[in-house]
Amino acid sequence: MYYNLEVQIKLYNSLSKEIEVFKPIKPELVSMYICGPTVYDYVQIGNLRTYSLSDFLYRTLIFNGNRVKFIMNLTDVGHLTGDNQGDADVGGDRLELSAQRENKSAREIADYYIADFYKSYEKLNYSTPEKYTRATDYIEEQIELIKKLERNGYTYEILDGVYFDTSKFDEYGELAGIDKTSILEGARVEPNPDKRNPSDFALWKFSKKEEKRWQEWDSPWGVGFPGWHIECSAMSMKELGDTIDIHLGGEDLKMIHHPNEIAQSECATGKKFVNYWMHGAFLQVDGGRMGKSLGNAYTIKDIETRGYEPMALRYFYMTAHYRSGLNFTWDALQASQNSLKKLYDLIGSYKESKESQPNQRFISKFTESLNEDLNLPKALAVLWDMLKSEIPEPEKLMTALKMDEVLGFNLVDYVGFEIPQKIEDLAKTRSEYRKNGIWDKADIVRKQISEMGYVVEDTPNGKYKVKRKL
Repeated sequence: MYYNLEVQIKLYNSLSKEIEVFKPIKPELVSMYICGPTVYDYVQIGNLRTYSLSDFLYRTLIFNGNRVKFIMNLTDVGHLTGDNQGDADVGGDRLELSAQRENKSAREIADYYIADFYKSYEKLNYSTPEKYTRATDYIEEQIELIKKLERNGYTYEILDGVYFDTSKFDEYGELAGIDKTSILEGARVEPNPDKRNPSDFALWKFSKKEEKRWQEWDSPWGVGFPGWHIECSAMSMKELGDTIDIHLGGEDLKMIHHPNEIAQSECATGKKFVNYWMHGAFLQVDGGRMGKSLGNAYTIKDIETRGYEPMALRYFYMTAHYRSGLNFTWDALQASQNSLKKLYDLIGSYKESKESQPNQRFISKFTESLNEDLNLPKALAVLWDMLKSEIPEPEKLMTALKMDEVLGFNLVDYVGFEIPQKIEDLAKTRSEYRKNGIWDKADIVRKQISEMGYVVEDTPNGKYKVKRKL
């Protein structure tokens, strides 16, 4: 089933600053790209909120009958420590610095943190991209793109690298909503005095002769490595074409990284780079910013260590619109876990019926919410309204399972599952221990049951229930 012209998906375009009806370039296939992690450290829950945006959008597009080619990059070279400080061309390479700190090669660092990222991504049940593109696998494409810019007259060379001249691109800074003369106002690092314009950015950085890098390559301009920005343009155009439908990322990329992508891409091809730009808002922690120095750059492992399930975090992300700020607290996560547990319990209590179908009235309301610029909080409210309604339980079940194609809570795992006999036997043994006051052994059996993925809940009448653990 291909794109249905009668269905209107409306998305906020960061470039036009308006909500627009989404119209793909090719009706049969939507192209979608998101800036993924720089793989020098563990991904934290603020980053993971950004990737929830790509998951919700991907699932919504599919739910509406589209086919989607979804690409996510993995930055494993060229992202300097100054990149988020206003000047993207200063500081050390994050991969190289991490390699020095951990006494490993840059490749080992990247491989380790990519594997960890995949685990976190999977635990949140995010949609797997058609391809993860590693920057180091596209060096040739990046060099060719820089050569195009050079032929078109947009580059110049100084002591530390090859730079893009932003003064030659009139639309520079349009995405950020400011002009190029003020785009670096408030930067906390000293600009490169050799640059022609403060907003110019590196396309290729030269290796320092006195330093040995793990990652460097020959180029027409000298031995070095690509700038952070050129990577995304080269990879997205290689995989999706010169013009793509949707480009996503965190709101921090709207000021520097994405304007640079637009400039270099459009000056190389002469074509519009992206039709719809989408940016997710920051995640705060306890009302303030998140940071390693503050000790609150939480990871999935931190979530699990405190006894929470990653899927509760997924639910938490849905409690605010992707363009609205969201404040993380442990109490808020607990509330999301409680809601999710209630949802699982309800789904587990419903009986299946072969004759039942999803309720179209609620599915329509659910779809309308999704198509209003991915209004997941409203869509989630539709789910709960449906569960509280008077429609038959088998119909509720089928409707919830249909909605779960976007919500992604794996509700099907809680439908009519049978408790393994071994678990039933252990639960019975525990009950006997409790009746006879052998509390220590009862507790040991309870832990065994928990380790096998189940929980025993004691009822006021002295009986018990065995459930799949949340």
